[in-house]
Amino acid sequence: MNGSDNVIEVEELSRRFGEFRAVDRISFSVRRGEVFGFLGANGAGKSTTIRMLCGLLAPSHGRGRVLDFDILTESEKVKQHVGYMSQKFSLYPDLTVEENLDFFGGIYRVPEARLAERKRWAIEIAGLTDKVSSLTAELAGGYKQRLALGAALLHEPTLLFLDEPTAGVAPLARRAFWELIHTLSVGGTTVFVTSHYMDEVEQCDRIALMSRGQIVALDTPDELKRDPRVGTLAGGALPSLEDVFVALLGSQKGAP
Repeated sequence: MNGSDNVIEVEELSRRFGEFRAVDRISFSVRRGEVFGFLGANGAGKSTTIRMLCGLLAPSHGRGRVLDFDILTESEKVKQHVGYMSQKFSLYPDLTVEENLDFFGGIYRVPEARLAERKRWAIEIAGLTDKVSSLTAELAGGYKQRLALGAALLHEPTLLFLDEPTAGVAPLARRAFWELIHTLSVGGTTVFVTSHYMDEVEQCDRIALMSRGQIVALDTPDELKRDPRVGTLAGGALPSLEDVFVALLGSQKGAP
């Protein structure tokens, strides 16, 4: 990455599906160890961006490097070195907890000598030490969520993509999940996360706000609240992130 401390660098990245441009010339970078948030409504282009960055979907235009691998020409290397947790947790419901971990250990090519230790770690962070032989379909949403996170981290990636990982999960489980995210970040893992929960996005180091395939704004939560397009509340108080979201999307819709 030309000597920089960025683990993701994107320039003019686009993806078309026929005439529809799902991602439209976005450029940004993500620093090592950041919790980087992608905020936007359904259909804004968040998941498409993640799939391109994970090497699962080829861009139609532009350039991108992830962990110093080219996402177009070295997509297989990208897949091997990142962790990815999709909206649906990526688990197989008809497999047990341990069988799911064995499966993902194979997918990520975790050496057999290392896999047993990594499985113990994943089971521990998921709080499933007494449910190793349970079918995944029988687990509550919060347990499935943490198990999917453990599975995505079996190969110890330094960059983790989480695509709306807490959608439909109870508030207490969401809070526990974010505690895990911050623990990972402190340990040096870079986390790229999409969410539509404002209280979660508030915890990110920086946020990119996406709308209609474009990045409307990118900054820290506090700086976004000071964006001149948003304004301040009565008495000079800073707006909430929800206010920022509404104001910036409104300014984009009104643009020529």
